[in-house]
Amino acid sequence: MSKTTPDRPKSAAAFERAKRVIPGGVNSPARAFGGVGGSPLFIARAEGPFLYDADGRRYLDFIGSWGPMILGHCHPAVVEAVFAAVRNGSSYGAPCEPETQLAERVVEAVPSVEMVRFVSSGTEATMSAIRLARGFTGRDLIVKFAGCYHGHVDSLLVSAGSSALTHGVPNSPGVPGGCTQDTVVLRYNDTAALADLFAAKRDAVAGVILEPVVGNMGLVPPSDEFRRTLRALTQKHGALLIYDEVMTGFRLGYGGAQGLLGDTPDVTCFGKIIGGGYPVGAYGGRADVMRKIMPAGPVFQAGTLSGNPVAMAAGIATLHELKTNPPYARLEQQSERIGSGLLAAARAAGVPVQFNRVGSMWTLFFTPTPVTDLDTAKTSDTARFGRFFWEMMDRGVYLPCSQYEAAFTCGAMTDAHIAETIAAAGESLQAVARS
Repeated sequence: MSKTTPDRPKSAAAFERAKRVIPGGVNSPARAFGGVGGSPLFIARAEGPFLYDADGRRYLDFIGSWGPMILGHCHPAVVEAVFAAVRNGSSYGAPCEPETQLAERVVEAVPSVEMVRFVSSGTEATMSAIRLARGFTGRDLIVKFAGCYHGHVDSLLVSAGSSALTHGVPNSPGVPGGCTQDTVVLRYNDTAALADLFAAKRDAVAGVILEPVVGNMGLVPPSDEFRRTLRALTQKHGALLIYDEVMTGFRLGYGGAQGLLGDTPDVTCFGKIIGGGYPVGAYGGRADVMRKIMPAGPVFQAGTLSGNPVAMAAGIATLHELKTNPPYARLEQQSERIGSGLLAAARAAGVPVQFNRVGSMWTLFFTPTPVTDLDTAKTSDTARFGRFFWEMMDRGVYLPCSQYEAAFTCGAMTDAHIAETIAAAGESLQAVARS
């Protein structure tokens, strides 16, 4: 196990250099390896299903830039579209037709979305959606769920998942109490608590935001009862139902998680894939709601790089590929095979685990307890996960560097790559059991 990367000297040196000028040596805590120990690898390039580190090692990539690389890295159609766009200029600060073209594709793919506004990140999308919910309803109260991460928005950075959970900082210093006093946190999949909240608050709730399939406390699917209750209560009390599909949008299906589940939220937040791996976010929904956004309405939101032509080109090319050559059936088969293989390997090693999966998103939890919410996710043996992570890394498989992050299968992976992953997991789990 190479937790201190002695055989990866270039990554180790790059990390030491970075720490002198970048806080913690990284530009996002999710990259810091805080959940697995040791120091992060520095990536030199990526192609297809592979990452290559600064020391020249190659890894099967199950992070995919945290989801957007569903086609694999450097897909030829996306690269060609980006080069063509760059030749026409990198940023205009003015409208361009590719914004409309990508918006039309999103509206066509997601029935609940009638209009869409582009931004530059998932965090910006969720922040704007919360403001829109409050502006549309004239109410202040927002409901979120413990373990769901919606970016580093002040009002939502309470009981968050992702790196906030990994590093044990669910409430960040620098967030004033006033920013979170109108945020109510409930347990994910807890239908009774949701009903009690609406019985108590009734018409005070502006919106309910959640990951329809959670990726930020590890992969946790919603129960059917939970989803039905959410939709019924928000409709009854005039609150907006906001789906954060920054991870799941166009990843779990061309219509996102809501298409897979048959749901109809009022507002949906997007990111990741709709920019083909470039910095893009978006939020969209019912036309009457979206027309409240300035300049059509009074709710302010703006951004110089929103609708950036290079990112729009990458997104158009990506969505075109996903529509005309959909990878979803094969990703389903391959991800199911990974699950079966990892569970069999864990049984053979005598290591208690849970495998949660929806489509091409999945997590191997090191716990004997079924994982349905944040509390059950936190029963995981994170030390064992850390050992497993490094054993897999040393066998050329790059997994998310936290027990509380979902892994992603990509369309560039072959059946041989899946077999290699399962074999590496078998060896790694045996090593974990011996340690």
